[in-house]
Amino acid sequence: MERFFRLKELGTNVRTEIMAGLTTFMTMAYILAVNPIILSPTGLDWTGVFLATALAAGIFSIAMGLFVNFPAALAPGMGLNAYFASVVISSAATDTPISPAVGLTAVFISGIIFIILTVTQIRQMLITAVPDSLKHSITVGIGLFITIIGLKTSGLMTIAVTSFNDIKANTFTPVGGSETVIQLGSFENSEVVYTLIALALIAVLMVMRVPGALLWGILATTLIAVITGHVDAGKTFSDNTWVPDFGTMNFWHFDFEGVFEVGLVTVILTFTFVELFDTFGTLIGTANRAGIMKDPEAGKKKVGKAMLVDAVGVGGGAILGTSTVTTYVESSAGIAQGGRSGLTAVTTGICFLLAIFLSPIVMLVPGSATSAALIVVGVLMMQAVKEIDFSDMVYAIPAFFTIAMMPFTYSIANGISFGIVSYVLLAAVANMTGKGKGQYKIHWMMWLLAILVIARYAFMDAA
Repeated sequence: MERFFRLKELGTNVRTEIMAGLTTFMTMAYILAVNPIILSPTGLDWTGVFLATALAAGIFSIAMGLFVNFPAALAPGMGLNAYFASVVISSAATDTPISPAVGLTAVFISGIIFIILTVTQIRQMLITAVPDSLKHSITVGIGLFITIIGLKTSGLMTIAVTSFNDIKANTFTPVGGSETVIQLGSFENSEVVYTLIALALIAVLMVMRVPGALLWGILATTLIAVITGHVDAGKTFSDNTWVPDFGTMNFWHFDFEGVFEVGLVTVILTFTFVELFDTFGTLIGTANRAGIMKDPEAGKKKVGKAMLVDAVGVGGGAILGTSTVTTYVESSAGIAQGGRSGLTAVTTGICFLLAIFLSPIVMLVPGSATSAALIVVGVLMMQAVKEIDFSDMVYAIPAFFTIAMMPFTYSIANGISFGIVSYVLLAAVANMTGKGKGQYKIHWMMWLLAILVIARYAFMDAA
């Protein structure tokens, strides 16, 4: 392993990598429970989606580690799975309802598009085209995005509005006399209390520089939750089976004729658009955090290979019977624990494969423990903000838009989109007026992306 993963060269060791991989798995394991809940209302079998989720995460995380030596794990993406479900469910009342098979076919086709874009080096051009200020802001934005996920899933943050119409009509329900849309959760909620316990444990361990602080914090919180009865271990074990039923899987559940009959061009393009920017942002963010981009040329090659594995994962996940598989921002948790090589991703992948047979144990980990870990990861990724030149408005404004739009619109793609368009506009104005003296470089792909982004939001559903 030392030679294969080049551990000494990367400044790491086997113990650190395994601990990092376990930490990444702990922060991602929620997808095993959440993905079947989101996709089963579409008509896909719950158990089949669970198995597809575990297999896809396991296979493609291991592939990322073995073929790229990159410490990032993959699994069916949150947001994209919700979009998949909404497309299928909302079409039920129309004249041309979309079946789960047609939806999976749309995901598979978007995966083929990704492979083509990656093999032709078009996706890799993004690494050169995007200015460093935006790359660093993507890292910071993802950190805040992860924090928002942790705050929301833990209950520490509540949202008292479901749509813009609620704000206009002032119909959202205030909590504790507050009239803000985003509010502090109730401390009567046990999930909030256990999240605070986990935060305290992880923070103290990190201050004490204990290796694997995130993982030990998660495990300690799980133990406390079991002892205090917050997690019912007996019920958890009795409600889950140790023997998986692979016959329930939706393997190669495709309907190519249905795609053309229904006309899912917009859906396919939406999958492609969101995944393109989500993956780019995640890979750049994690690569920066892992120190891979310190050597731009070597970093570009590694991220390019990672993009290919990610592209294959999109189609591969659809074959197994789940929505879009993508590189996970939660990989930053393992990287924060010192993960620097593909051994981290391999460890995470093996854990997902074992989860197929050990689901009762996996389900013991409370959401409050993983939520706390995600919040702390936000602190670590925030460090990249010092690399952004906020004294230069051409860089500062796009960077701010990128950072702010990711958590506040709950979308990595939205943040990157606003950053790209604003940078192209401001850099062009500065160069044309002479204020920038030609110093602001605008890669031709940035112009193309800006046009595509504007077209996407003008003519396509912004979901």
